Amino acid sequence: MGGISMETEHHVDLTSAEIANLWTVYQNDTMIICVLKYALATVQDTEIRSVLEFALQLSQSHVQQLTAMFNEEQLPIPDGFNEKEDLNLQAPPLFTDAFYLTYIQNLGKIGIGTYGLALSNSARLDQCQYFTNRINEYTQLFNKATEALLSKGDFTRPPYIPKPKQVEYIQKQSYLAGWFGDRRPLNVIEISSIYFNMIQNILGKALVIGFSQVASSQEVRNYMARGKEIAAKHIEIFGSLLSEDDLPPSSQWNAEATDSTVAPFSDKLIMFHVMALNATGIGRYGASLGTSPRRDLGALYPRLMAEIAHYGEDGTNIMINNGWLEQPPQAPDRDQLAHKK
Repeated sequence: MGGISMETEHHVDLTSAEIANLWTVYQNDTMIICVLKYALATVQDTEIRSVLEFALQLSQSHVQQLTAMFNEEQLPIPDGFNEKEDLNLQAPPLFTDAFYLTYIQNLGKIGIGTYGLALSNSARLDQCQYFTNRINEYTQLFNKATEALLSKGDFTRPPYIPKPKQVEYIQKQSYLAGWFGDRRPLNVIEISSIYFNMIQNILGKALVIGFSQVASSQEVRNYMARGKEIAAKHIEIFGSLLSEDDLPPSSQWNAEATDSTVAPFSDKLIMFHVMALNATGIGRYGASLGTSPRRDLGALYPRLMAEIAHYGEDGTNIMINNGWLEQPPQAPDRDQLAHKK
């Protein structure tokens, strides 16, 4: 055929998983942009400002690319969040500068996990490349925040243990014991999970304390206060597990809320933010459950997960009742279509 290629390029539609990836990260990025713009309007420390500016540049770039993808795929662009409806840049500082640095480091952790899952669920090569790039960016963000925390002496390290002298194998089923008799010390994998979960709750507690002071609705303020109580209880539980083995729990660092009562964010954004953290917390507890063979931990994590899930369900009802919960794309109801005239 004269050297003319007979290949025809076929456009492959996005799978449901790929649409879910794009829809979810668009919601998250538009929310994060509002948070970061407010943080930059109030932060004083120049080193922390530099990290926040880098994070904002990433999220703004993401939203531009995601918008182009939605248009190219002829999908409706989600509402998400925007500066006009969800942000008050005139509000005084609600959180300390130290809070934002810890917040950004945590954002990096969550981003690496979120985009890693999105990559693993992607089939189209352009989607794989997009999420590979995002993982690299969030790795940079995490490293920048960590470097700043270290330079300021604010980085909280997990507990140290003496170095093992040799390789050992488990010999008895008592290794699994956790309720009665001699309970073995925590292993390093269990310590890592407990410590990370405690850090997440300390940060979450500071966040909901701030939100409880500024939310417009009394219902939302009460919901935030309830979240503070749950986080405080989980912090105490995880701290006691470490203390039982004479391991130091994390100090309550200076990442905290101020005494401001002026709302920088809409109640819709506040609720969405906390609901997103709830989902992350449940996922992290589930991962911890799978790597914690001691029976008492095997019983603890499902109980804590159930408590967060119940809290999250109540939050979902608040959002539905107020018309704040944007619905993800969903499969058609075939039964309804079959009976439609």
